[in-house]
Amino acid sequence: MTSSDPTPRPMSCPEMVELLTTYLDGALDDADRAAFDAHLALCPGCVRYLDQYRETIAATGTLAESDVDPGVLAALLRAFRDWRASRSGGAV
Repeated sequence: MTSSDPTPRPMSCPEMVELLTTYLDGALDDADRAAFDAHLALCPGCVRYLDQYRETIAATGTLAESDVDPGVLAALLRAFRDWRASRSGGAV
C-alpha cells in the first residue's frame, strides 16, 4: 500500500496466521495492519481463528509450569524440539 493508494494489499489466510502474534502485539507496520484488518473483514474463518487464539491466551494466561503434569510437560517439550528439528533440517 502506498500513501497515495488507500487500498490494502491482499493477504492470504496462511499469511494472516503467520502474522497473528505480531498483530496481537501491536507490532505490525501500518500497511500490514491495514491488510490484516481488510482480510479479517472478508474472512469469517480467520475471524473465528483470531477469536479462538484470544480465548486460548485468556484461558492459559494464568497457567504456571507447576500446573502442568511433569509427564505432559516432557511430552510437550519433546514435541516442540521434534517440530523445530524438522523445520531446521535436523539441527536444533
